[in-house]
Amino acid sequence: MKRGFYTIMSAQFFSSLADNALFVAAVELLRSSGSPEWQRAALVPMFALFYVVLAPFVGAFADAVPKGKVMFYANGIKVAGCLMMLFGAHPLAAYAIVGLGAAAYSPAKYGILTELLPPSQLVKANGWIEGLTIVSIILGVLLGGQLVGDRVSHVLLQFDLPLIDTGVDTPSEAAIASLIGLYVLAALFNLRIPRTSAPLQPFAHSIIGLVRDFSACNSKLWQDKLGQISLATTTLFWGVSGNLRYIVLAWAAAALGYGTTQASSLVGVVAIGTAVGAIVASLYCRLDRATSVIPLGIVMGLLVIFMNLIHNVWVAAPFLILLGGIGGYLVVPMNALLQHRGHNLMGAGRSIAVQNFNEQACILGLGAFYTAMTRFGLSAFGAITIFGVVVAGTMWWIRRWHQRNLVEHREEVEHLLDLARTDHLPQDR
Repeated sequence: MKRGFYTIMSAQFFSSLADNALFVAAVELLRSSGSPEWQRAALVPMFALFYVVLAPFVGAFADAVPKGKVMFYANGIKVAGCLMMLFGAHPLAAYAIVGLGAAAYSPAKYGILTELLPPSQLVKANGWIEGLTIVSIILGVLLGGQLVGDRVSHVLLQFDLPLIDTGVDTPSEAAIASLIGLYVLAALFNLRIPRTSAPLQPFAHSIIGLVRDFSACNSKLWQDKLGQISLATTTLFWGVSGNLRYIVLAWAAAALGYGTTQASSLVGVVAIGTAVGAIVASLYCRLDRATSVIPLGIVMGLLVIFMNLIHNVWVAAPFLILLGGIGGYLVVPMNALLQHRGHNLMGAGRSIAVQNFNEQACILGLGAFYTAMTRFGLSAFGAITIFGVVVAGTMWWIRRWHQRNLVEHREEVEHLLDLARTDHLPQDR
């Protein structure tokens, strides 16, 4: 791997660490202020909101500006969201601003991989990035749980600035204030990310032009016979996984009687399995064999339903590790295949923006559905059953879709697989 890859990994680790710790702190901030359950569930779709709304713009921006600078600006937006949460803005609105920073960050973070590395290293690079991201999720959720816990928050609240009333008076506010330092550290790594030799692409200045360009890119990726399969798979995976992060918290409270600090540890357990699965996939799965992991998505959906039968933490922990491991092994090769097709078709930044739009729209839709059902009394057990059925059924449909492509568009699929096998074939855009 090139040296710049490790700088990207460091920046991604600290930014993602802060994102996940902030999620737990925001949940606790709403809980401690007496906000209803549906508002805590709404944190997930609110974070996804700007991924969907700004998708036509952030991808083009990431292709028009050096990606290290884009990531630096995005971390600054996340800091602004934290400050809003501390100084009076509603947590849902402030968390949406943090999501705005994440929406701008993602096309640059993943897009630079396809500029820096050849296709033969994309699965390995994605394995490392996803593995490190999962580690940051584990540590971030655990960190957030500890920061809002009595022991650590008591220490944090002892700090004060002379002659300045910061207004930081609760454990959740102290946690949020401390996380600003992690975003600043990530921003410092962003400044060290190298400028690649990939040419910057012109940025259309009219809103209509950007929307038209994005729509064309989205349509192009959905029409590609490998791109559509990988995009459908990752869209579903992240749509469900994004919401399961909160559902596991709710399930741990309902099934095990856990509070925020204890329940956050189980989210970390899922992430441990995902990290292991991601690393194994990066070692053993080739880019041209990525679609062979689709049946694991059906298995994953069925296993989600079985969570309803678990009421003992000693059974829950290994089960959640297994569930996460299957998810990690599923998403890494499909994510790499999607990046490869997108980079060939339209450019790295636009490709990741299309991917984010579809995935976050799924998170937003499923999150809004779960929030509405919570508002009208749906239990965590009911939500888990619905999500499991959706995953298993949709992955079965995606598998049939790919099998039909192999028969009806055999020559086109073989050509695309040849591109995935070779680092030096010409791009097809």
